[in-house]
Amino acid sequence: MTTSTAGSAPIVAPKWYVSAGSLKVHPALAKVVDEKVVPGTGFSSDYFWRCLEQLVGELRPELEECLLRRDGLQKQIDSFYERSLAAGTEANSEAMTAASNKLLQEIGYLEQDQGPVSVTTQFVDPEIASIPAPQLVVPSDNARYVLNAVNSRWGSLYDALYGFDVIPTLAVDTKGSEGSSGGYNSTRGAAVIDFACNLLDEITPLDVGKWSEVTRLWPKFVGSTQHLELLLSSGQTTSLKTPALFVGAIGNLGPPRGSINGPQPIDASAPGQPDKGRVFLKHNGLHLILEIDRDDPIGKSALSGIKDITVESALSAILDMEDSVSAVDAEDKAKVYANICGVLRGSLEAPYVKDGKALVRRARPDIWFRDQKGDAKSLPGRALCLIRNVGHHMFSDMAVTADGKPVPEGFVDCLVTVAAALQDLRGTADLVNSRHGSIYIVKPKMHGPREVALTNTLFGRAEEFFGLRRNTIKMGIMDEERRTSANLRECLRVAAARVFFINTGFLDRTGDEIHTCMRAGPVVRKGAMRGQLWIKAYEDQNVDIGLFAGMQGKGQIGKGMWPKPDSMKGMLDAKIAEPMAGASTAWVPSPPAAALHSIHYHRVDVPTRQMQLAMRPPRKMEHLLTPPLVKEKLDAETIKHELRENAQSTLGYVVRWVDLGIGCSKVPDLQNVGLMEDRATLRISSQLLSNWLLHGLVTEQEIREAFKEMAKFVDQQNASDKAYRPMSGNVDDNIAFQAALQLVLDGQKSPNGYTEFILHDARRRAKAAVSSRL
Repeated sequence: MTTSTAGSAPIVAPKWYVSAGSLKVHPALAKVVDEKVVPGTGFSSDYFWRCLEQLVGELRPELEECLLRRDGLQKQIDSFYERSLAAGTEANSEAMTAASNKLLQEIGYLEQDQGPVSVTTQFVDPEIASIPAPQLVVPSDNARYVLNAVNSRWGSLYDALYGFDVIPTLAVDTKGSEGSSGGYNSTRGAAVIDFACNLLDEITPLDVGKWSEVTRLWPKFVGSTQHLELLLSSGQTTSLKTPALFVGAIGNLGPPRGSINGPQPIDASAPGQPDKGRVFLKHNGLHLILEIDRDDPIGKSALSGIKDITVESALSAILDMEDSVSAVDAEDKAKVYANICGVLRGSLEAPYVKDGKALVRRARPDIWFRDQKGDAKSLPGRALCLIRNVGHHMFSDMAVTADGKPVPEGFVDCLVTVAAALQDLRGTADLVNSRHGSIYIVKPKMHGPREVALTNTLFGRAEEFFGLRRNTIKMGIMDEERRTSANLRECLRVAAARVFFINTGFLDRTGDEIHTCMRAGPVVRKGAMRGQLWIKAYEDQNVDIGLFAGMQGKGQIGKGMWPKPDSMKGMLDAKIAEPMAGASTAWVPSPPAAALHSIHYHRVDVPTRQMQLAMRPPRKMEHLLTPPLVKEKLDAETIKHELRENAQSTLGYVVRWVDLGIGCSKVPDLQNVGLMEDRATLRISSQLLSNWLLHGLVTEQEIREAFKEMAKFVDQQNASDKAYRPMSGNVDDNIAFQAALQLVLDGQKSPNGYTEFILHDARRRAKAAVSSRL
């Protein structure tokens, strides 16, 4: 995979590449297009390649102009800071801020504000448009992970509570509790049931009594509509305080005692019908399914017979081709494309072994039940899939033009994604993804309105190629680059008819902030970034602009990832801040995290909260454009700790990316706390150390020594992984180590501070080295 900010120098395609019109195509890519992409679409492989050929001819010149524009603006900003500091202007002064803002306007970095804009996107699925809920992001190169994400629309609340730290571990849990030796712990289980009952009391309260007092529950017709009736331990019957929260049921659920001779008094001890079924509740647009089974061990232990609560969790899932994957050549990309085709057509399968049995994981079917009127209804069984393509700066030699240039990788991504979704649009896929007939593509790392307009043109041409209604392809805009943040309203304007998603990508946004202001002065420590003026302005402005543009009912306003997948109590305590901030979705790292994060969307009425936030005054642009520079001199110990911490995180991620091809994983930090890491987190660490090197807080020698020290530490952290190859034995010849070091030493000149260029080259060399040893 060749990468460059302005295209690449001509290359010679190997003789074994396949001819496709004027293109030369890697056989792996040609095969996946022949066997996975075009079958069932009504279009041939030849037509697919002609479309790509035409796209490249039409749009590559504009793409290259956009990338050159990025470089040109950065050079002018670098030059400004160098001149200003040389003239004695203090980096943190108001004079510097005013002068830099003036420069940004003069050079066109800040676009002219054209006034209010209205988003007009149509045919958007309710999972995106109207139901606030968690969102799962998953690497698309692993079929098992993809299916886990697709199936994470529904999750076990009991499993999420029992298996993580939300329920504290008590002394009795490990000392004599029934089943505590490797099996079910009844004490912990009782605490889970108690938590669930309290949650139901909070969001679906009873007219009389508490959920912990419920002994039976069943649907009962009152006239032509069913209501939920509940029996309490006192013998009293009750109902939901808000009866409309009950939306249906299925199974054998009935009153404790039936009679052919007319109504009889309720008798809690009478056997009646067997309690085994499902009760469906709906609150704030999200469903909860009470799983009732008195024959189940957990159901037996609960007074109500409820063995679990299945909660509607991740309503949407981003299948990622970008930051969380390590796809560096045609073989890697072919695997990604095959998975995308499989999931959008409902045919994806992933074999696995459990308890010695060979099984196959598939996408879940829809869920059927009887509603309040007794009519059969269904709920989607799967998360709505959104596909994140690569950014405009990525070029790939998996297809080469007649003049020897690698094609823009995002062009191939777009055509494959649209072709993969055609059967879904026509109703011929095995399972439905979009019920409203849309294709959802999230486009990352766009810099400003011109690049958004390029994406809009790209999507429009793809619609024409495949005969789709205009604006069938919806655009997700990742607000993760500084120039996009500063011009977000104008970005929405050029995509107003197809934008469905804007998201604050704090991690990439921080990396771009550091790189853009690289020469302004030394930046604050990584842990202090969250407290800087620009980040608060950034987070607030993303919501404000989305609300003022009318995203409500048409799209999502999103927030970023929870980084600690094992700390679910911390997530449950902290992540409610995101819906409170007006976000209609936020990213989670796992299905259990999605189940727990769904609680926040029950506790916060997001549309009402958005109405409240829409009345606040907008953030000032100068706040957004204030660089996060240190205000006081850092002591030597603080600098040393930050150097070691960032060296460790860089090495810990890069070694798995380069040697194992893992683009996203839980990487232990310096304190051995597992953190979710992808290229965005790497961008911060490498850019921060590059910045400190430039401004003399650390020397190159200190960086090299810290990396050698941390290589030994990372090797120890990965000692139990049989596939892991240690770095510290010979760092001079270790590809992963040298790539990690290069990310820092060359970080100042890496376009926009992106890590892809160095990582892709290193991964390809590492794969070649493995092949040569075989």
